[in-house]
Amino acid sequence: MQMKGSEAIMESLIRENADKVFGYPGGAIMITYDALFDYQDKIHHILTRHEQGAIHAAQGYARATGKVGVCFATSGPGATNLITGLADAMIDSTPLVCVTGQVASPLLGTDAFQETDVVGISMPVTKWNVQVKRACDVADAMSKAFYIAASGRPGPVLVDVTKDAQAGLCDFEYTPTTKVRSYVPETLIDKQSLIDAAEIINNAKKPMLLYGQGVILGEAEAELKALVEKSGIPSAWTLLGADALPSDHELNVGMLGMHGNLGPNKKTNQCDVLIAVGMRFDDRVTGDLNTYAKQAKVIHLEIDPAEINKNVKADVAVLGNAKKSLRLLNVLLEEKKHDEWLAEFRQCDDVENNAVVEKTLYPEGDEITMGEAVRIANEVAGQDSILVTDVGQHQMIANRYYKHSTSRTSITSGGMGTMGFGLPAALGAQVGCPEKTVVLAVGDGGLQMTIQELTTLAQENAKVKILLLNNNYLGMVRQWQQLFFDRRYSSTPMFNPDFIKVAEGCHIAAKQVSKREDLQGAIEEMVSYDGAYLLEVKVLTEENVFPMVPSGASVSDVILGEDYEEC
Repeated sequence: MQMKGSEAIMESLIRENADKVFGYPGGAIMITYDALFDYQDKIHHILTRHEQGAIHAAQGYARATGKVGVCFATSGPGATNLITGLADAMIDSTPLVCVTGQVASPLLGTDAFQETDVVGISMPVTKWNVQVKRACDVADAMSKAFYIAASGRPGPVLVDVTKDAQAGLCDFEYTPTTKVRSYVPETLIDKQSLIDAAEIINNAKKPMLLYGQGVILGEAEAELKALVEKSGIPSAWTLLGADALPSDHELNVGMLGMHGNLGPNKKTNQCDVLIAVGMRFDDRVTGDLNTYAKQAKVIHLEIDPAEINKNVKADVAVLGNAKKSLRLLNVLLEEKKHDEWLAEFRQCDDVENNAVVEKTLYPEGDEITMGEAVRIANEVAGQDSILVTDVGQHQMIANRYYKHSTSRTSITSGGMGTMGFGLPAALGAQVGCPEKTVVLAVGDGGLQMTIQELTTLAQENAKVKILLLNNNYLGMVRQWQQLFFDRRYSSTPMFNPDFIKVAEGCHIAAKQVSKREDLQGAIEEMVSYDGAYLLEVKVLTEENVFPMVPSGASVSDVILGEDYEEC
């Protein structure tokens, strides 16, 4: 079939079953948007109010569905507005294909109107990028883009298409990419490494397993559960791995890291074997590397060779897809129970519950806490609802206490910690999973960074339930200022708008609650409402998130607040 390059973009999307696109038009991509007009019955375009909103929405869509997220933007400022989202997707391994328009190829390098070297700018924050200058190269570029974005360790890809490539004619032929020279998405699993790992695990007295998002990306949830149950190993999760194992599983011992649970952090420096699956030993998990798990033999199951020995030296490295690695390893493991060792974690839970959890989830004072609002939202929406969070105190509170029964129900910005991620990501998750209840937990600071996307929710009839936890502060920075800067609250108090009027002005139902006796009913009303809903909860102003490992400290140096007890 002969067609324009812009039409080839549409046909490529159809071949890849990409029927949802988030974007914002402009001059350099107008030809592609003109082609989109004839494909509205096959490709649903969601017009966000900012390009950053478009890419975060594509991320939320990808994380909730497991598909590749797609977004469009024009050249110049349109393309550069994608950079934050690209960086976020890169570090969090989110598969995206971003198509940007570009000035006509004869004008490249002339500083033409809205010309920017987006390929050069985006190179450090993309898995692959390419500039297409001929219509005949569009289909091949799109095919490679989808393959690279989704294979191996997933990530974002950018395809920059000049105006003449969009307008030019080509003979369209689409061949799905199955191989790219010099690109090895996953290596063959070394059998000896599995044997070595199994021997260490079988002889362990106090083993501990850490699992991350690699389990979810590799669709290895069932294999993880089978291995954990056979081996009897207490298992803890990273922020992005929260929903890989059901929250109420008897061997799930909680979250790792700076605001993780007391048990996993303490026991990291007491276990004799540490098994890491699909996680990268981020600094928020390890704390001071000089004191991290020095007594333990480390086994690292990972798809990306670059992560092996990058931060923590592995005694045994098993390279490969988590689903395949765990399945093969499970065959070699002996059936075990580690009841006494598991009981040590539960003793830490008792300490943490008394010092932190009960006060957070069931407070006695007059003011509402973030934790109790999250707890009630979880109880009302159910453990199979999708939780999306922005970044800050509410993020740590929500991810600590929101319970999950199924995978792909926890979506947050991990490695980048991008404020403004939450609202558009919740939009994308709801577009991808319209049958699910999507709850967005967001703070007053983060919401205002992408608040314009409220109108997109209304336009799309995306029934996101927005739990706005408003403490009138940039809460996480304020917490650090309180604990480490003598309460010098520099530029953290927030002078906020009337969020209810803003929401209603964007055609979103809204309500504010400040009294505990009204909270349960307000959340029930929010969740049951047939449409998007913003519930502003006025929460305790100077609430802090504990436990906390101070920056640069050992994971053993956990602060539980004023009621700190040694575990």
